[in-house]
Amino acid sequence: MSEYQYYEFVALDQALTAKQQGELRAVSSRGRISSSGFVNDYQWGDLKADPAKWMERYFDAHLYLANWGTRQIMLRLPKTVLAPETVEAFCVGESAGCWATRTHVILELRSENEDGDEEWWDEEGRLAAIVPARAELAGGDRRLLYLAWLLCVQNRELDDDEPEPPVPAGLAKLSGPLQALAHFLRLDPDLLDAAAAASRPLAEKKPSAAELRHWVAGLPVSDKDEMLLRLLRGDAGLLRSELLRRFHGATDEPPAGTGRTAGDLLAVAEERWAARQQEKREREAAERQRREEAAAAARQQRLDKLARNPVRAWNQVDDLIATKRPKDYDVAVTLLLDLQALAVREGEIFEFAEQMTRLRERHARKPSLIDRLDRARLD
Repeated sequence: MSEYQYYEFVALDQALTAKQQGELRAVSSRGRISSSGFVNDYQWGDLKADPAKWMERYFDAHLYLANWGTRQIMLRLPKTVLAPETVEAFCVGESAGCWATRTHVILELRSENEDGDEEWWDEEGRLAAIVPARAELAGGDRRLLYLAWLLCVQNRELDDDEPEPPVPAGLAKLSGPLQALAHFLRLDPDLLDAAAAASRPLAEKKPSAAELRHWVAGLPVSDKDEMLLRLLRGDAGLLRSELLRRFHGATDEPPAGTGRTAGDLLAVAEERWAARQQEKREREAAERQRREEAAAAARQQRLDKLARNPVRAWNQVDDLIATKRPKDYDVAVTLLLDLQALAVREGEIFEFAEQMTRLRERHARKPSLIDRLDRARLD
């Protein structure tokens, strides 16, 4: 299997300038570069740049995957909407890390699979499916951060007695972008279900126009002026998320701790996996029994039909053998097995054995047929 790597970067809050696009082109002659991003894949080479540095300077989102099993997501958000210390409370292992620049905080989430990655991806659609989770995070939804912490738990990067951070609402019903992220990072569904047991339902009621109007009217004039300026400058990509976070921040209470630990969640996930495996084994056993019973019933019907005229069945065996075709030999053997079963049922096994002896004598010079009879233990 040849080596394959895929890199995608997206600029969301501010378009890339012509100068910045030129800087990217100097690094990659074949990369697909536009004012909104960079895409390239490699089968023998590699990106001649540090993705972390590119995130600091140019981009707001990055996806990387390699067919040897590495998957990576980076998201950059302004410090004005996401404090670094908030991220640091959740990104506590090798699978989930973060760092801050003068103006931004950057999350890095990574999944590894030593067996490689055989899953086929629509690579250029994958980041687009995940990116909206960034706006959700900017709007105050902490589920993405909790998934980052859970990824560290899954990969055994935390002590068993590590306390669980506050559990956000809505873990049992992730948004589409968060589902795409969880799938991309190979997050264990059993572990996610274990965590979701302590997560309250997500409040889906949207504020009314009257509520929003009243809230906006109460904002300081200086804040409103700053928002308009940002909008006119073209750097208001997360403005809606920021405003919604401020709107909800006045009423939302921080989620209470659960008292659970990383070890508790792993134990529950293991129990869920074991229970699901047991259910699967029981379903498979029930299905095998159903098939066996159906096959037995069908065979009894065939034997009942043979019992009405076994002589005709023996004649049919002779006709099939006479063709000297291997496929007809196989049909003849199947019919002989039914005749043998009928003889056992009717207490005529000795008569069947005599017939088989004569049949073998008549066709002793047909090695292919005799071999089939031997393998079917028809004697």
